[in-house]
Amino acid sequence: MSVMELAVKREVQTIEPAWSMPHFLEKLLLALKDGPALSTAPLEVADVDPKVALIVKTSGSTGNPKSVLLTSQSLIASARASHKYLCASSGQRWSLLLPTTHIAGINVLVRSIELGTVPVGVDSQAEFSAIVPTQLHRAVHSDQQLLEHLQNCKAVLVGGARLNSELKKRAQDLGIKVITTYGMSETSGGVIYDGKALDGVSFKIIDKRIALKGPQIAYGYLEGGFPIKDGWFITSDLGFIQDGSLIVEARADDQIISGGENISLSAIESYLQGEYSNPEFVAFAKSDAEWGEKLCIATTSNIALDEIRSKLTNRFGSHASPKELVRVSDIPYLSLGKPDRKKLSDDNS
Repeated sequence: MSVMELAVKREVQTIEPAWSMPHFLEKLLLALKDGPALSTAPLEVADVDPKVALIVKTSGSTGNPKSVLLTSQSLIASARASHKYLCASSGQRWSLLLPTTHIAGINVLVRSIELGTVPVGVDSQAEFSAIVPTQLHRAVHSDQQLLEHLQNCKAVLVGGARLNSELKKRAQDLGIKVITTYGMSETSGGVIYDGKALDGVSFKIIDKRIALKGPQIAYGYLEGGFPIKDGWFITSDLGFIQDGSLIVEARADDQIISGGENISLSAIESYLQGEYSNPEFVAFAKSDAEWGEKLCIATTSNIALDEIRSKLTNRFGSHASPKELVRVSDIPYLSLGKPDRKKLSDDNS
C-alpha cells in the first residue's frame, strides 16, 4: 500500500520565504506537535497522513524529485543524536547558513528549538554551524567574515556533497573544526559523522549499496515506493566499511555507462577538484549515438581538453577520457550547493 492510499488527515502549509524567524520557529514547533505539517515546496495535495510533520522536496539532481515524509519523532531524534555527538548543551547556538527549503536548513531550526535558542547569522557568534563544501571553499579562499565565523565555532558540520580531502585539511589547518557528515532528506539529514554512526543509527552494505537503519529514517515518499528492506533504508550510494567506519564511494545513480564502461561522475569531479585545487569542475553526461553516454567536463578554468584527458586517463583509465570540455562563466548549482548536471547537459545538448 502506498502512502497516498493511507488516511490523509493533517493539513499541509507551504513554508513561505517571507516568514520571519520567530514566525517560522513557531510554525515548526506546532508541526513537531500536532499542528499543520510544513512543506518545503507546494504540493498537489492539501492533507497528509497525521504522522507526518514535514515534507521535504528533494532536488532531483540525479533523478526525479520526490516528496520525503518526515515525522516529528524522526526530526527530534536527528537533532538529539547530533547534539549528543557534539556534546551540545542548552543555551548554545547554531548559525543558519543554509536554505530552509532543504532538510539541512530545517535541521538547524529543530536543533535550535531543542537547545532553547534562536539561530543566528554569519555576523554573530555561534557554537555550531552547518554548511556545504562550496561554502567551506569560499571561507578558505575568499570570504573572511565567513572564515572568522567558522573558526569561532566549536564544530562545523559539512555535508550535502562530497568534501575534498585537501579542502578539509586546509580548513582544519586554518582552525575550522570540520566534521564531515553523510545523510540525506530520507534520513532527516546527516546520520554519519566522520564515518561513525550517530546514537541509535546502524549501517551496513547491501548489494554494494549503503543501507541505514535508525529512528531518523523517513516515513516514506508521498509518491510511494520507499526503498525499505527488512527495516533498512537502501540508499543510492556505493560504499564500504573500513575499520568500523563507513566510506562513501559514489552515488550509484551518478554512474554512467560509456562504451560499456562504468564511470562515476562524482569520482571524476573530486579528482579534478583536488588536482587543480578548484571546485569549479563538473562532470556530466550527454546522450551519444556511438558511446551511449559520453563523458563531458564543464569548468570555469582555462585548461586544455588534452591536459584533462591525460590526467583522467592516467588516474582512471582510457574509458574516463572526456569527449568534450565546456567552458562556462559560472557553474550552475542547485540551492544546496550541488552542481546542476541536468542543466549543463540540457544547455549543451
